[in-house]
Amino acid sequence: MQHRRLVESEVDERREQKRASKEGDPRKKMAAAAAMAMKDPSLWHKVAAISGVAALGLGTYGAHMFRPKNPAYKEVWHTASLYHLVHTAALLGAPITKRPDVCLSSLQFGGLLTAGIVLFSGTCYTVAYLEDRKYSSTAPLGGFAFIAAWASLLF
Repeated sequence: MQHRRLVESEVDERREQKRASKEGDPRKKMAAAAAMAMKDPSLWHKVAAISGVAALGLGTYGAHMFRPKNPAYKEVWHTASLYHLVHTAALLGAPITKRPDVCLSSLQFGGLLTAGIVLFSGTCYTVAYLEDRKYSSTAPLGGFAFIAAWASLLF
């Protein structure tokens, strides 16, 4: 029964996408295409693959080549690397969240994790590389995105 509903919803989405393309409204076209893309579990695997490559590359750079003037920034880089890698691994679970048949569940979890990686780890990498804490203002937003991603699994 659940499989039948899933197939029917995919058929409805395809009809909506065709209708949007005939109407010519670019916003509707993009929304329909985004909805179809989010149904594809390999999307999150691709995002996780890109993020994983970046996490390993940046982590390796931080461990072997990064030599800040202030050693405290080495720890900031390490924290960024750790959170980046852990949440990249969690991103692999986005397609199989609590209700994988619901696009929004996967979008919430995967999107929030991705936002957290960019905002938190990206900010920490920037702060450490530039050795300047004035760029740290977006890190808390990334932390909240991580928390929201994990909390989204409750619902």
